[in-house]
Amino acid sequence: MSLQLTGKTVIITGAAGGLGRAFALGFAKEGANLVIADMNTAGAAETVALVEAAGASAIAVSVNVADKASCEQMAQDALDAFGRIDVLINNAAIYATLERSDFWDIDPDEWDKVMAVNVKGPWLASAACYKHMDGGSIINIASATFFSGSPLWMHYVTSKGALVGMTRVMAREAGAKNVTVNAIAPGFTLTEASLAQIDDAANYGVSSRSIKRASQPEDIVGTALFLASDNAGYITGQTIIVDGGKQFI
Repeated sequence: MSLQLTGKTVIITGAAGGLGRAFALGFAKEGANLVIADMNTAGAAETVALVEAAGASAIAVSVNVADKASCEQMAQDALDAFGRIDVLINNAAIYATLERSDFWDIDPDEWDKVMAVNVKGPWLASAACYKHMDGGSIINIASATFFSGSPLWMHYVTSKGALVGMTRVMAREAGAKNVTVNAIAPGFTLTEASLAQIDDAANYGVSSRSIKRASQPEDIVGTALFLASDNAGYITGQTIIVDGGKQFI
């Protein structure tokens, strides 16, 4: 089954490392043009170099997803470089720097920062890109923590739950232009951010999964490639949990 992603332009926010970088390399192997959007310009440049080494074209774009003008410039940079926008992956999020605490002890300023990046960001990025899309896909990166109600970081879990709701509403509205909108909800995955969050991360949650191993970033990439392809052109408004069979919804 061909994914037919060659020549398509894919914008990935938060692609300076971790899961975003894995997405970029996965799409590069399929021949897509990549827009690596991140506030971490050095990391974004490293991702571009890896994409180019894989034989694909890419540009790095500095973006603050919580700022409307910055998101609109990101979309324009993609158009200037590649002439089209086919796929947007809303991956940027505040995660690694969060302090885990009871909900009554969460700092209101930290709460606001999480909502600005994790909720407002995907909305603004999608709004900026959608107006230039003719068909294509928007993929929101949610989290399996929303379905499990993972304790001690209610701000993060709440933000990812909001993305599930956003995905459903956007799917209803974006269908008018044949743009699909879906979400991926990864389980605990061994990225740099996760390794910094959890002791003994390689074994965290493995015993409760149907597939008894840790999740790697590459385990999430295949779902994104499928959702971005024409093979998923009649799937929209859905959230796919990719966690090795830990949760069944």
